[in-house]
Amino acid sequence: MSLIIVGSLALDTIEAPTGSVAEVPGGSSSYCSIAASYFTHPNIVGVVGNDFPDSVVTLFKDHQINLEGMTVEEGKTFRWGGRYADNFDDRTTLFTELNVFETFNPILPAVYKNAAYVLLANIHPVLQHHVLDQLEVESFVVLDTMNLWIDTALDDLLTLIKRVNMLVINDEEARMLTQERNYKKAASKLHAMGPEWVVIKKGQHGALLFHDDQIFSVPGLVLDEVKDPTGAGDTFVGALIGYLDQSKDHSFDNMKLAVVFGSVLASFCVQDFSVDGITYLEESDLEARYDEFVIISQF
Repeated sequence: MSLIIVGSLALDTIEAPTGSVAEVPGGSSSYCSIAASYFTHPNIVGVVGNDFPDSVVTLFKDHQINLEGMTVEEGKTFRWGGRYADNFDDRTTLFTELNVFETFNPILPAVYKNAAYVLLANIHPVLQHHVLDQLEVESFVVLDTMNLWIDTALDDLLTLIKRVNMLVINDEEARMLTQERNYKKAASKLHAMGPEWVVIKKGQHGALLFHDDQIFSVPGLVLDEVKDPTGAGDTFVGALIGYLDQSKDHSFDNMKLAVVFGSVLASFCVQDFSVDGITYLEESDLEARYDEFVIISQF
């Protein structure tokens, strides 16, 4: 097993200026694993209820996602609902129903414990610690966290950050953790917390990669239409670590490519609701979108 992804599996209800959908695939692991599947064969660890749709299981299998670590429990699957404002930057949570996810205890199957790459997607830091404690090898660990844990589990999060190789965080969360609005100063403080690599996501404005004194900036692609930004950040980090698992190259130049491929998949994600924008893409689709990033970036 080369890549494991540990996070949430959910059914989402989304209201946006472009329309609405109900009971569609959601959760960090759904987006991360599908995005990663374009580069490698991810293995997920998560929990769902016995109401989890067979169609979503089929979708995962079509993307060659290993489900050995997905537990099906008696009860309902985690559900989340949200409404986006006209600018898509402001989002209101309508409801959160944890259901079986409330008692989620991530247990790694034996074959997962030797994973070369581990993505800790959005779950409580205590559970993420528990995942790392089960590993039997020194894995390359990527952590994707959120403001909720900064507010409610800061001590656990800070000790977790010391244990990871790469921290992926958005600009608001970087400010919360470091009290810095300057990206370079914020990245320096985040490096001092432990991770060798820091990625600061800037939403529609792209992302920044920091390593020692090296900095790389990838732009946000200018799109004709955005339908649903849900899961774009998860898609970004899923594609990033999927590419790293494929390439096994941690040079700065290759890390830049990983960030670009993360942005490529995220740009597809926002063009449709739920995971629809990143399902069943062709290699030619990825190549054409990659070329768009090259054109918009070069001078």
